[in-house]
Amino acid sequence: MVSVTEEELQNKSKGELIKLAGQLRDRRNELNQKASKRASKRDDLNAKTREKVDEAQEHREKRDELNEQVQEHKEKRNELNAKANELFDEVEQKKSDLELNEGKDIEELESEIEDLEFKQQTEVLSTEEERELIEKIEAKREKLQDRKEKLNDSEDLEGLVEEAEEVRAEASRHHEKVTELADKAQEHHNQMIEAYREADEIRDDADEMHESFVEAQEAADQHHEDFVRVQKRLRELDKQEEEERKTEKEKEREEAKEEAEEIYQQFKDGETLDTEDLMKLQKTGLL
Repeated sequence: MVSVTEEELQNKSKGELIKLAGQLRDRRNELNQKASKRASKRDDLNAKTREKVDEAQEHREKRDELNEQVQEHKEKRNELNAKANELFDEVEQKKSDLELNEGKDIEELESEIEDLEFKQQTEVLSTEEERELIEKIEAKREKLQDRKEKLNDSEDLEGLVEEAEEVRAEASRHHEKVTELADKAQEHHNQMIEAYREADEIRDDADEMHESFVEAQEAADQHHEDFVRVQKRLRELDKQEEEERKTEKEKEREEAKEEAEEIYQQFKDGETLDTEDLMKLQKTGLL
């Protein structure tokens, strides 16, 4: 740090002030260069901050776009699940209407009939026992026939079940898409947060660099002001010296004029003048 007080400004010699002016100029230029480099570094950091903010914005836009798609697939999934539920409810209603969920199934009835027929063929039965067995077989055959007729009446049930399962499968595909897109949206959200965090860090560095720039620039300006003050003082000294030189010359001219007038008076009195005296008279215009 090069500085000068008002007292030093008034009391230092011209030579000392010239040296000081050079020091102030050199330090000012050095500080200006330092300030310029810091300003350039600050601008680079600000540019990187903007790049990170732009990057964060891109991730935000992509995240929002994906979230919109997630919402669309959610709505479609929910619609399809609702439709599938309706179809499965319809299937259950048809089963209930056909009483397919009540009583024994066809395979069980057929197995029971076979067991009874085998018993009829292999066991020795009384007339009453055989009659009862035949009645049981006939009853089960009637139930079997009734069951088969109900199944024949429900030929569209399988198609309805298939349609319901297809709708449910399509809803599952939309759910998978929801999960996939939601994961991608979360990735972009995380990248957005990271980009904003990095932007904040770089912005802090830029702010510190700006403060450093201001410090160097203010120091350079102070050195420039001191340099100007010294230059002004040097001009004052130059002017003072010039005035002193003028005063000295004026004094010398006045003294020469007085001497010449004395010589001229001697000449008028008839005294003999030497060459030097004559030259003094010519110089002052008295001869």
